[in-house]
Amino acid sequence: MNKINSITASKFQPISPVKKPVKQPSAFTDTLKTASKKQATLTISKHAQKRLLDRGVYLSSAQWAVIGEKLEEARTKGVTDSLVILKNAALIASAKNHTVISVLNRDEASTQIFTNIDGAIFIENI
Repeated sequence: MNKINSITASKFQPISPVKKPVKQPSAFTDTLKTASKKQATLTISKHAQKRLLDRGVYLSSAQWAVIGEKLEEARTKGVTDSLVILKNAALIASAKNHTVISVLNRDEASTQIFTNIDGAIFIENI
């Protein structure tokens, strides 16, 4: 039989954890945050402005704010072109560009077929 060498225990020094330096935000990160905040501003195309006036559709600043928030949320989920249904209107909007493209009143929208839309947003409570 072979004799197994015994392992002698020696005193080991524990290794202290290495503290990693906290990364400071880079100029790129700051620029990205600024750009994403700028894009959150909702743009209304000239065509949509004309449709708002022609069709007598009025939206409050609170409604515009909610529309902008929901378009941004839709964009983060991969939606590019959206139909936004409100109590009194329907909007075609680009979530990608954060732009309202066209506006219809709700009665007019009830008989329309909407194409090239990959998302729908229903906002009935504002």
